[in-house]
Amino acid sequence: MADEKKKDASGRWSLASLPDLSGRTAVVTGANSGIGFVTADALARAGARVVLAVRDEERGKAAAGRMSGATEVRRLDLADLASVREFAAGWDGPLDLLINNAGVMMLPRQRTRDGFEMQFGTNHLGHFALTNLLLPHVTDRVVTVASGAHRWPGAAIHFDDLDLAAGYNPQRAYAQSKLANLLFTLELQRRLTEAGSGVRAVAAHPGWAATNLQSHAGNPATRVLMQLGNRLLAQSDRAGALPTLYAAVEDVPGASYVGPDGFAEMRGGPTLVGRTRAASDAGVARRLWSVSEELTGVRFSVGAGSVSGGGGSGRG
Repeated sequence: MADEKKKDASGRWSLASLPDLSGRTAVVTGANSGIGFVTADALARAGARVVLAVRDEERGKAAAGRMSGATEVRRLDLADLASVREFAAGWDGPLDLLINNAGVMMLPRQRTRDGFEMQFGTNHLGHFALTNLLLPHVTDRVVTVASGAHRWPGAAIHFDDLDLAAGYNPQRAYAQSKLANLLFTLELQRRLTEAGSGVRAVAAHPGWAATNLQSHAGNPATRVLMQLGNRLLAQSDRAGALPTLYAAVEDVPGASYVGPDGFAEMRGGPTLVGRTRAASDAGVARRLWSVSEELTGVRFSVGAGSVSGGGGSGRG
C-alpha cells in the first residue's frame, strides 16, 4: 500500500506514492518507450527487479541503460506466438507483477506472423497467450493496459470476422482490441476467483498520454490530428503511467479499471473508473476467452506445469 502522505502538490497519487518493492519481480511488455518505459523505470526505482519484455533487444538495452535499479532485457514479440512461448518457457521462479503494456494503434491492415489482424493479434491474443503461459508463476496480479477507445461508437468484438476482412478500418480494429483487453481482464478474474487463486486481474488506461504510439497511425491525417492533440490535450507519459502503477500496487478490487480522474478521463490522477456495458458483458467475455484459446492453443491454469501451450491455429 502506498503511503498516504506521499502525494504531489495537488494531493494526487504520484510516482512518490509507490511503496518499497524490494524483493519483488515484474515483467513489463513494451518497456522501451512511452508509458511502458516510465512504468518499468518507476518499479525499478522502487526496488523491484524489472524484466523489460521487448521486441527489439537493442532498444530495450538502451532503455534499461537510462533506468535506475535492477533491470533485465528479454526478447518478446507479441505478434509471434512462437516468441511468446519461448519467453514463457524461459521463465523460472515467482513473478509478482505482469504488466501487459505493449500495444500497436490504428495501423494500416497488417497481419501477425500467425496470420491474425495485427492489432487484435498483438494487443489481445499475444497478451492472452503470455498471461496464461506465465500464470503458474504469477503471485500477485496481472495489469493489462486498455484504452478509452473501448468507448468509441460501434466498438464490439466481431466474432464473425475478427480480422475485419470484410471492411478493415484502423480505428475499428483498435477499438476491438482494446475492448478485448477489458473483457479478458473480466474473464481472467472470474476464473482466478473460481480457482481459489489470490492473484488479481486489473485493467488500466493512461487517458491521452503523449507518446510515440500515436505516430504509428496509418492515416497521415490521423497522425497530424493526434500530434496536435498531443500538444494541446495530452498529459505526459509520466502522468499516463500512473494508472498502471496504481493498479499494480494499490489494494484495488479484482477486475477493476483504473484511469485518470479528469475531464473525459483524458488526464488527471489515477482513480477507479467505469467501463461500457459491452466491456462488462460476462457472456461475451467467456466467448472471447474460448475463441482466444482456440486461436492461440493456450489455456488457463493456475497450477504449475499444467498450462497447455499447443501450436495454435495459425492462419496464413
